[in-house]
Amino acid sequence: MTKSISKIVATIYLAGIVATIGSNAYSQKVKKAQQNVTQAQKDLAKANADYLKEVANYKKESAEKIAANDKSAKEFEARIASEKAEAKADYKAKISALELKNSDMKKRLEDYKADGKDQWEKFKAEFSHDMDELGRAFKDLTVRNTK
Repeated sequence: MTKSISKIVATIYLAGIVATIGSNAYSQKVKKAQQNVTQAQKDLAKANADYLKEVANYKKESAEKIAANDKSAKEFEARIASEKAEAKADYKAKISALELKNSDMKKRLEDYKADGKDQWEKFKAEFSHDMDELGRAFKDLTVRNTK
């Protein structure tokens, strides 16, 4: 009977050792997973901060372009003051159309809400294209084509 009690005690002892080793391995896995989650959260926070900074910088640059377009329109209006009435009316209509587009672009930019990187890239590509077109239209209008 003492042999069977010693076997039971030895079995319990071995089971305790195995459980301790297993729980140590498990706790190490849990600890490693927690570290990975913490690092992923830090990376996500940094990526979000970078994204929001990019949006802010782009909005600032675009607002400067819009302001430059406004300035070009005002300068052009001052230049055409001495034009004939018919030419002046035509130029004013063109300027009004461009100013309307410019204010629409300003509103689009102000109304944009940061909805994620994919939406941002799409918005930025479309907005940049439209701003380039508008910039060319202002430039074409203000260049005198005299031969």
